[in-house]
Amino acid sequence: MADDPTGLSDHPAAALAASWASNLQHDRRRSPHTVRAYVATAHRLIGFLGRYRGEAVDEAALAGVDAATLRAFLADRRAGGLGAASAGRELSGVRAFLRYAAEQAGRTAQLPRTRAPKRPRTLPRPVAPDDAVGLAHDAAEAASAPWIGARDLAILLLLYGAGLRVAEALSLTGAALPLGATLRVTGKRSKTRVVPIVPAVRQAIDDYVRECPYPLSGEAPLFLGARGGPLNPDLVRRSVAAARRRLGLPDTLTPHALRHSFATHLLAGGADLRSLQELLGHASLSSTQIYTAVDAARLLDVYRHAHPRA
Repeated sequence: MADDPTGLSDHPAAALAASWASNLQHDRRRSPHTVRAYVATAHRLIGFLGRYRGEAVDEAALAGVDAATLRAFLADRRAGGLGAASAGRELSGVRAFLRYAAEQAGRTAQLPRTRAPKRPRTLPRPVAPDDAVGLAHDAAEAASAPWIGARDLAILLLLYGAGLRVAEALSLTGAALPLGATLRVTGKRSKTRVVPIVPAVRQAIDDYVRECPYPLSGEAPLFLGARGGPLNPDLVRRSVAAARRRLGLPDTLTPHALRHSFATHLLAGGADLRSLQELLGHASLSSTQIYTAVDAARLLDVYRHAHPRA
């Protein structure tokens, strides 16, 4: 494989990747995280093609990407440590970029047929209700200031008590106040849904609003960082990780595991899949059906430990 003697900026296709970023953000209304991930994939593909072919990459080079080239790209990424699940996302991003490149050239995309590596189907690992609530309170108690503790408690209870994603919780604004019995949430692909807010969660948010030293109103973020700016989601993850270590809880207890636990516990309590799909904001029922396997696994575990014939 020839080395690429030029930088990415020397590939004509780099301008196309920049145009695609704008298209994803403004026309398709994808989240900033999705835009960054997809465009990074486009840059990696362009850089790989430059090395693979030993020449600058333009629209014609993108049009000539065949299945063999795409397999070579994925093999190169896997050799760099990319997992099967991430390889599937990488392939999805490549296909989307090649489709956009074809549209910009005024032709029909002829996408190479290449399957993503198979990945093992893993089930979410729910946490016991007491552990979920205990984690939230421990994180709050360890915060550097009382109002920050109130903020962390409110966020973590939203994840477990209402099934929100971290990004959804942090996208809430002051316009959500004052809280009622429900909350309108904007999820992936700007899809909105209404989730019920149980009294414990509403009380935690009210306590945070009362203690927060910064004004919370209008379209400003509801959950703020220590200096009054938007809260970095990494701080939520770090807070959970620290509380998890202090309590001796498993590494699988992440902020997203709180959302999984919300879903699993609702299903165990008798919620139907369609209602659960709406509460979680899943685009398809198949995304929600995985929780039936979670619940079955939990029941099987109970059976094995409790049944005299197990």
